[in-house]
Amino acid sequence: MYFEPQPSDSLQAARPERRTSKVAIVGAGAVGATMAYAALMRGSARTVALYDINAAKVKAEVLDLAHGIQFMPMAEVIGSDDVEVCRDADIIMVTAGAKQKPGQTRIDLAAATIGLIKKILPQLQDVAPNAVYVMVTNPVDVVTYAALKVSGLPREQLFGSGTVLDSSRLRYVLARECSVAVQNVHAYMVGEHGDSEFPLWSSATIGGVPLLEWPGIDGLSPLSEARREQIADEVVSSAYRIIEGKGATNYAVGLAGSRIIEAVLNDEHRVLPVSTELRDYYGVSDVCLSVPSVVGRNGCTERLLVPMSDSEQRRLRDSAQSLRSVAQQFGF
Repeated sequence: MYFEPQPSDSLQAARPERRTSKVAIVGAGAVGATMAYAALMRGSARTVALYDINAAKVKAEVLDLAHGIQFMPMAEVIGSDDVEVCRDADIIMVTAGAKQKPGQTRIDLAAATIGLIKKILPQLQDVAPNAVYVMVTNPVDVVTYAALKVSGLPREQLFGSGTVLDSSRLRYVLARECSVAVQNVHAYMVGEHGDSEFPLWSSATIGGVPLLEWPGIDGLSPLSEARREQIADEVVSSAYRIIEGKGATNYAVGLAGSRIIEAVLNDEHRVLPVSTELRDYYGVSDVCLSVPSVVGRNGCTERLLVPMSDSEQRRLRDSAQSLRSVAQQFGF
């Protein structure tokens, strides 16, 4: 069942066929619907397709979005409870999964979400075999690893949204602490999208100045080691605080997802900390973790070997071991 305006036969015949960019978003929940809204508002794609097994929900979301098309860049939004709505998509963002409850870790979500991925991924591959696949649903690193094994797709074509959102959270806090524009802060959260993630302090900069050398006002740095630990804790725990207060995170992750969409569709070769299967990255292999990577039309084509201190390398290995043990519990 499709939910989209149907032009008359004569009008349809008069329109020339043309190839346009298409993003399909799987899941019309808080994250999926907000990501569709963000992609439409930013003009990320010419066609935004929502797919959800809840026909009433996806129909309502599509109508609500379509009623605001006048105020957005030129685009169309379609939706259905039939996977056919995703046919020939250039990029597929998978947001469907079990909802995270207050106090529940991302790892607790793994069993139900992996079961769902096993069911829907082959269907998506049938209608969009050449799409770039981005796993967004949590626990994203374990889900991404499972999706790679289930689909047989190359790691360039399927990856996870990783710590793109977490890095945005980190940059927001650092900008606030240092009284600078967030756009001038360059810093990454890496590792698991979850409790074992950590910031790369050794390579972070503000306006080209190494963050560890940032002078602050009157030469007094606001970023002591103790304060950096507090900032890292604030970033890691932020999702839990948002979920406790409003039930879900959706705005920032929607925007982060639209940024990944644009990097792919516009072939930007943008450096983003997405979650991909690592192969001998500082000695880490056979696990999906987030590190700064190059994202473009062919997916995630390169992982950058950014400088890491000994302690950061150790934390990356610890994060990898934590996720590897979880994946093994589910037979991967």
